[in-house]
Amino acid sequence: MKKNIFAIILISILFSCKDNKETKAVNNTVIVKDTVVETAENEVVVEEEEFKKDFAILLPRTYRTYNDVNEAASLNEKWLELYEENGQYYLGKAKFKIENGYDECVGDSTKSISPENKALIFIENPELKTGKIKSLKIDKNKIWPGEKHSFTFNSQTYTLRGEGKVLSEEKVSTDDDKTEIYKKVENYKLYLTAGSTEKLLLKEASFNDTFVELLFAGDIDGDGKLDFIFGANRDYEEERVILFLSSKAENGNAVKKVSEIAVQFDC
Repeated sequence: MKKNIFAIILISILFSCKDNKETKAVNNTVIVKDTVVETAENEVVVEEEEFKKDFAILLPRTYRTYNDVNEAASLNEKWLELYEENGQYYLGKAKFKIENGYDECVGDSTKSISPENKALIFIENPELKTGKIKSLKIDKNKIWPGEKHSFTFNSQTYTLRGEGKVLSEEKVSTDDDKTEIYKKVENYKLYLTAGSTEKLLLKEASFNDTFVELLFAGDIDGDGKLDFIFGANRDYEEERVILFLSSKAENGNAVKKVSEIAVQFDC
């Protein structure tokens, strides 16, 4: 009888210990959950306005077909092209060929735009005036955080300024067999100042082996002021280009973002 009583007491103690451990575990879980909730509630989320382009742009490259739609199919002779010839830029009627192909990665058809000239971009805006484009020679195409670069166009000074956090630096080889310093950057912002007005052109939280590059600075729309084309790839398997025009600028700003294209070629 005494043995039975001792066994019952022992079992009760064991279950009591187990219940205490489970209670502690549950309490710990609640604490962690509450902490996460509090952190989420304290976060400030800033939503950007959805960008609506004024007109389309295309690049001289290969485009994949998605849901029976291919961007390259929209290109026709009514489009214009910004192209380079002997160090000078021109705006003229688009001259190109469309070549059909197949992409093994996505298992679907492709269309490639092959320009007759050395085209930088194609522009779906026939209102722009064709002819020679006054442009600047770009001697610095990357504005890293903490850097500024100024240039003058038609007696107006323009300054690009970069902000952000540099995580690391390394020497890398370029396509023309040169070496340059590549910086891994997060929370990047690029500003443009013209006169007394500074404008935020673009911002990116991070880059994957890429960075923002100035591809063109010149007067595309013929108003005597600078327009800009930036390459802003966020990933090494993306080609993204953004066009800014001065003639569309509002509220005292020097330029306005009017079009953007981003092409993915991951596998």
